[in-house]
Parts: sequence; C-alpha cells; structure tokens
Amino acid sequence: MSGQPPFSTQIKAPNQRPEHPDFWDKRFDQSVTPWDAGGVPAAFTAFVARQPRPLTTLIPGCGSAWEAAHLAATGWPVTALDFAPTAVARAREILGPVAVDLRCADFFTFTPARPCDLIYERAFLCALPRKLWADWGRRVAELLPPGGLLAGYFFICDQPKGPPFGILAEQLDELLSSHFTLVEDAPATDSLPIFAGRERWQVWRRR
Repeated sequence: MSGQPPFSTQIKAPNQRPEHPDFWDKRFDQSVTPWDAGGVPAAFTAFVARQPRPLTTLIPGCGSAWEAAHLAATGWPVTALDFAPTAVARAREILGPVAVDLRCADFFTFTPARPCDLIYERAFLCALPRKLWADWGRRVAELLPPGGLLAGYFFICDQPKGPPFGILAEQLDELLSSHFTLVEDAPATDSLPIFAGRERWQVWRRR
C-alpha cells in the first residue's frame, strides 16, 4: 500500500494560481495573452462617446491598458491598475506619455485618490476564481457612489474551469442586484475567440 495520504495536500505554485500575480506575470512574459484585444471594443467606444461629460474611471485588471489610453485621449480622468508587475510594465509601453494614473495594486485593497464615476470591466471578473466573486461584488459596490456605473463585458456561460471562468446570468445578478440596477444588456459584437458567443456588454447603475 502506498504511503501517500488518501487526499493530496499539495498546494499549487503561485504561477499556477490565478489569484496570484505570478500566474499573470508568467503569461505576459510568454506573450500568452488571448484576452488582449490590441485595441478598444466597439460597445465601449460607443458608450464613451455618448456620455455628456467625462467620467472619473477605474479599470481593475487593466492588462495592456488599451481602454485606459482611449479614455485619457478623450480627456477622461482614469486610474488603471493591475497586480501583476509584468502587466503593468506592458501597459506602460502601450500608454507612453498618455496621462493615465497607472498603478501596480490589488483591486481588493486599493482605494482611488478620488471617487469613481465608472468602473470598467473586461476580462477581470472572469479571471477571478469563484471564491473571490462575492468580494468583487462587495468592492465594486463600495467604490461606486449612488448613480455610479459599472460597465463592460461579462463572460456569461457555465464554464467552471478557467480562467476565463464563466458566470451565469443569475449568478451575476446575485452578486450585483442588491446594490445595482441593470440598465443595458446586449451581446458583444466583436469578441475575441476566447470569449466569442458568450460575452455580453452590460451597464449597471449603483442605487
């Protein structure tokens, strides 16, 4: 009989755990970034264009920060953050001299210098293991004042293995509906292959 315990107690290395920055550093180091669109998606561009005034914006899990560059170019105050140093270094290359407050920080403990009008979501929630979803829901509610917006793309499907981790519509509603009202919901028209057919553009307003 083997001397191994009946259940493995082995803990995965940090670069195998998506809740750890080493996981994402490894992927940026190896240029394995299938979530990186290399530009700004259409629904977000249209959303920005129709706002009557610039919105102070926070982008968690900003990756290469294409959307942050777009917002700054249109005069919006924007803070972009990622907890993976290699992602932040990549974002610095993309941003160049563009006026974005770029931070290497953890969304769950980061406090913006000024209140947010908008939190932009893309490929951040779906990068989080399910054990962090409730914390995410609480944090976006804490950071946005009444009338503030949570807008972006959500990976709506039953895909338990990830990242990307799929979330069902009813699960997302459970996370947000106690503090937010869904005001826009449409299928994404220009998804990357990794999200194709399962991504929705949504806007939630903080009550």
